[in-house]
Amino acid sequence: MIPDPPYAPTDRRPLKSRGTAWAKWASHGLASAGVSPNAISVFGMVAAGCAGCTFAATSHWTGVPQRLAWLLGAILCQVRLLCNLFDGMVAIERKIASPTGELYNEVPDRVSDSAIFIGLGYAAGGGVTFGYLAALVAVFVAYVRMTAANVGAPNDFCGPLAKPQRMALVTMLGVYMTFAPGTWHGLTGEARAVLLVVIAGGLITAIRRLWRAAVFLGGQTQ
Repeated sequence: MIPDPPYAPTDRRPLKSRGTAWAKWASHGLASAGVSPNAISVFGMVAAGCAGCTFAATSHWTGVPQRLAWLLGAILCQVRLLCNLFDGMVAIERKIASPTGELYNEVPDRVSDSAIFIGLGYAAGGGVTFGYLAALVAVFVAYVRMTAANVGAPNDFCGPLAKPQRMALVTMLGVYMTFAPGTWHGLTGEARAVLLVVIAGGLITAIRRLWRAAVFLGGQTQ
């Protein structure tokens, strides 16, 4: 009896970083150490939760502590993205990719987005309502992608504001609030502005993904 081929995830998010030497080296080291890809996914969710907390803390602190909180939040957002990169690479290298791993890949991501944007809503210069709306929109964008894929459309990761772009915006905000002169802070409600961009860009992304899925599925039925 011929054994079934190992499970291989399909339609993964296209990331150029997967082909870089440093990513391959890091994922090989994690795989050699026997690190569980699901544990990496959960760690990324924890990092995102901590990022949300540090962003929220900026509304209670001033001066150097506030700047350090912004910087830590930005770093933790990148840690979250690195975990998103390495969990799949490690699973494939260790040949233990599975449908269960797909759950660990998707569900923590939704928690991570919510934690970061809700935390940003409570941050200095943020807006609580906008934070919750940004979290809702981020989850909706992913919901559209998964729903379209479930009915036969390709797993569409198009933007203009997919997860990498959302995290890039938040990271840039954290870096700006860390190093910009204090007299520049609060001039435009920087955190609120980023949340508004996430909301608007996320809605455009969701509509674009719906449209592309409808066009694909319409062509399939003709």
